[in-house]
Amino acid sequence: MSALPQGFLAQSLNRIQPSPTIAVTQKARDLKAAGRDVIGLGAGEPDFDTPDNIKEAAIAAIKRGETKYTAVEGIPELRSAIAAKFKRENGLDYKPSQCFVAPGGKAVVYNALLATLNPGDEVIVPAPYWVSYPDIVLLGGGKPVIVETKLEEGFRLTPEALEAAITPKTKWIIFNQPSNPTGACYTREQLKGLTDVLMKHPQVWVLTDDMYEHLVYGGFKFHTIAQVEPGLYERTLTMNGVSKAYAMTGWRIGYCAGAEPLIKAMAKLQSQSASNPASISQWASVEALNGPQDFIPKFQKLFEERRDLVVSMLNQATGIECPKPEGAFYVYPSIKKLIGKKTKAGKAITTDEEFASELLEAEGVAVVHGAAFGLSPFFRISYATSNAALEEACSRIQRFCAELR
Repeated sequence: MSALPQGFLAQSLNRIQPSPTIAVTQKARDLKAAGRDVIGLGAGEPDFDTPDNIKEAAIAAIKRGETKYTAVEGIPELRSAIAAKFKRENGLDYKPSQCFVAPGGKAVVYNALLATLNPGDEVIVPAPYWVSYPDIVLLGGGKPVIVETKLEEGFRLTPEALEAAITPKTKWIIFNQPSNPTGACYTREQLKGLTDVLMKHPQVWVLTDDMYEHLVYGGFKFHTIAQVEPGLYERTLTMNGVSKAYAMTGWRIGYCAGAEPLIKAMAKLQSQSASNPASISQWASVEALNGPQDFIPKFQKLFEERRDLVVSMLNQATGIECPKPEGAFYVYPSIKKLIGKKTKAGKAITTDEEFASELLEAEGVAVVHGAAFGLSPFFRISYATSNAALEEACSRIQRFCAELR
């Protein structure tokens, strides 16, 4: 069958697009498989291996026969480890019954929004944003309200912009820091400016995505929303996961904590979809959260070196302005000065998507265009790869930019 019958697919699928970051990563894989010399800088995952103690915990769980269905919300041991993590690292008091485990951070966002959104509900999404936020809002029947941030303000949402975006229909704000795609972080004082606004609007709940919490540099001190403003504790869903800090992207474990009635609603939804996250991944995550954390500073140091390398080399490229982020493992450089120029082949660069496409074609460097994240003209590079690959990729980008006319 070459095509499905007309009207067979759900109309709700028309509201969303395939993930652009996954698409870029897959295109790089396909080109490599075809023999092209491609450096893929699109994937948002560490190139380090999962630490051995975590892998050993998974193997031990398999040998113990921990291979059956689990509770929908996650195994008690992991929910207790999550509660302990929030207390130890964030000063937040959650009971295990307030903690929820899902097959990845994306599934946390999905469950939270689909369990709460009604037609017409608005969700504030600061841009640039992680690509899945608006589409999940749309899938849930809500309306994403995009609030653009500025490079000159460090890609940070301001209290004034937040206040202006809130309406009586606002149900959620999705807040992500350190940011994917910019790496931007917020000081305690900057967060307090935002929480002061939110305290004036009791109908607005906060979904704070802290997935990159441990990947901050230069002595930056991370704070999360409910930690800064205890008055928002009851209407904040604090989300995290093991993917980034513990190099466990493929294990598919995200988690969150929040108001118990919301957690029960999310569990109701998950009971009819995934049933439960993989049992072995959950046991591995218990070890990740409870076990030694001494490798995290080593990860931080390597990522910080890579960040400095990439920022320096990109700022030496003609027409590129690359700010230095405080966290995550991405940079989000501006190509404003390159829009309107032409390639050697005479192709005009009129959008950041065309820039990314022509860069891949000419130099074999795969990046994600800024429009995918809701703010142009920029592109995102993940520096979660080897120094050698980053040096070569940045050299190719420099060459590509220098040849634009």
